Amino acid sequence: MIEKLEKFGYKKVFYLLLALWFVFNIFQALLMDVISDEAYYGLWGKHLDWGYYDHPPMVALLVKISSLLFNGNLGIRFMTLLLQPITLFVIWLTIDYEKPDVKKVITFFIISASIVMFVAYGIITTPDVPLLFFTALFLLGYKRFLEREDWTSVAILALSMAGLIYSKYQAVLVIGLTVLSNFKLLKRYKFWLAGVVALLLLIPHILWQVSNGFPSFQYHLVARSTDFKWVYFLEYLPNELAVFNPFTLGAVVYLLIKYKPMDSFRRNLYFQIVGFIGFFWLTAFRGHVEPHWTIACSIPMIILLSEKCSTDNKLKNYTYKYILFSLLLVLVARIFLIIDSPITRRIGYSGNEEKYRAIETVAGNLPVIFTGSFQNPSLYSFIIGKEATVISSLYSRQTQFDVWKFEEKYHGKSAFIWGDYGAVSNDYSSGFTSFKGFVTDNLQTVNRMEVVFDMDNKQLRAGDTVEIPYTIINKYDNSIDFNHPQFPVQLCVAFVQGKEITLSGTVLKESISIIPSGDSVDGRLSFTVPNLAVGEYSCGLSLNTLFGPALNSGFVTVLIKK
Repeated sequence: MIEKLEKFGYKKVFYLLLALWFVFNIFQALLMDVISDEAYYGLWGKHLDWGYYDHPPMVALLVKISSLLFNGNLGIRFMTLLLQPITLFVIWLTIDYEKPDVKKVITFFIISASIVMFVAYGIITTPDVPLLFFTALFLLGYKRFLEREDWTSVAILALSMAGLIYSKYQAVLVIGLTVLSNFKLLKRYKFWLAGVVALLLLIPHILWQVSNGFPSFQYHLVARSTDFKWVYFLEYLPNELAVFNPFTLGAVVYLLIKYKPMDSFRRNLYFQIVGFIGFFWLTAFRGHVEPHWTIACSIPMIILLSEKCSTDNKLKNYTYKYILFSLLLVLVARIFLIIDSPITRRIGYSGNEEKYRAIETVAGNLPVIFTGSFQNPSLYSFIIGKEATVISSLYSRQTQFDVWKFEEKYHGKSAFIWGDYGAVSNDYSSGFTSFKGFVTDNLQTVNRMEVVFDMDNKQLRAGDTVEIPYTIINKYDNSIDFNHPQFPVQLCVAFVQGKEITLSGTVLKESISIIPSGDSVDGRLSFTVPNLAVGEYSCGLSLNTLFGPALNSGFVTVLIKK
């Protein structure tokens, strides 16, 4: 077959396979349900900004462009579908072949198609999509810079570095590992110039972070840190095998061990692979590591494997025997994700429309208030096309919804509250879907209230009675009623250790009834230290309502002693 294709020339075969890749992904994108993360980024695209709580803004821009061209699935996924073939083209340009031919083209596509998550990001829209593109562009620019150091190379480096950081913060690793692999770059003024230009392009994002209190850094560097658990460390390598395909990753390990990098560019490719996988394995000591966080190093994997397959017959034979076989498994997995089944429903790839249509039958045109995660309001907004938001608490992480503050405009108005709130909630069912919730005609939330306190004694014992001063500031445009009939408010003390949260009730020296908009209330409270295990805890004050204890104050570190 390869011999028959040779008569067309390798360039025509390359573009044909690239087109087939694009068309196949379009069909899958149309047939596979939009998942919660994509729906979340879909909302970002409707509210363009220079930054977001979880990630930089590039994915929002991609979604925005997609939505201008299409509706539905393609309204979120089109730019993702378009960007991956472009990424493959950039990778191909980066590979050094003595003489390209059809077999090398086919080998390149076999390797690329075998990397599970790389393939997934040709369909599913996440920040990793532009990250992969700009990683490929950066490596192409870096290779060109090493070869000729001209102004075009500088421009590519500058734009790709800015694009990387605008895509995802793993960009710091891509750039940092490049410098670590070649310290001589620090002596080249044109490399510094590229960095300065990139920094200038990033000013709008930096200003957004400053004006919003650096939420992204707080989330990634602080909020995601937890206590060490062996399971995080032990699950890391199996997860990476799943991300990169064990057959493909095995070939990469073979390559890294057998061959030494020939030059500065390929030394960087080695650094990227080992650095990414090693860095996030170490990160597993401080919390769970998502398997796809290392996906950027799939680009150097494809480059190195494609190059070495052209000179190493053992590696080439392995590719056609084992990696090609693994593509069948990848294909089966892709088809499976299209099919509605209990498994795909469980992992969020199907069944969502039925669920949210059922909620709509009760909510009607009322906004829907969810609690817990961003997934529910994002999918509801995408599928139903009506307003929804989420109220976070200490039991759930903050998201972009906490930046948007959508719920403020619903204060004092009617809304449907989704969830089980005991006797307050009603049971609903529609088709095969059942859920709980209730309708309120006077919504009140307290997440935007600020509580300031001073705790001098940082060493406590269970059973101690502690008295501290506090100030509650109402930052809403409406009054907050602490005796609200549906959403009463209680000031409590929260002790946090890892993911464990313990609340302690308080006794207020002065009762609180209503705090008008823009006003504040000063007072003193006392509480009894709960029966906690000895150790360090984060301690803060929280306003507790039907939605749970909100994040209203800063936290101080206290020591619980025997």
